[in-house]
Amino acid sequence: MTNVVKIFEPSGSLDSTRTQEFRQKVTEILERESGTEILLVDFKDVTFMDSSGLGALVLAFKALRAADRKLVLCSINEQVRILFELTGMDKVFEIFPNQEEFHRVLISKT
Repeated sequence: MTNVVKIFEPSGSLDSTRTQEFRQKVTEILERESGTEILLVDFKDVTFMDSSGLGALVLAFKALRAADRKLVLCSINEQVRILFELTGMDKVFEIFPNQEEFHRVLISKT
């Protein structure tokens, strides 16, 4: 079985000014890319995330799960990691150090 992975690489700040754009992109992936089983959000270019960004991520997680798909994260920076730990979201999201590690684990599961 081959998992179809879509990689989404947001950049800059994921805060109240950018959450609508983030949600639209996730909705677009859900609607247009029906073969996508896993959405990998690569945070390598995200410099900051606040609670509204975290909220958008949780909504995306729920929407993908409702569609029987997965949301996976990678390359989070220290600020985002601390936000996840303080809110307990590090226990909710599957987080990989980088895309290479994600693909290595994915391949080992198939």
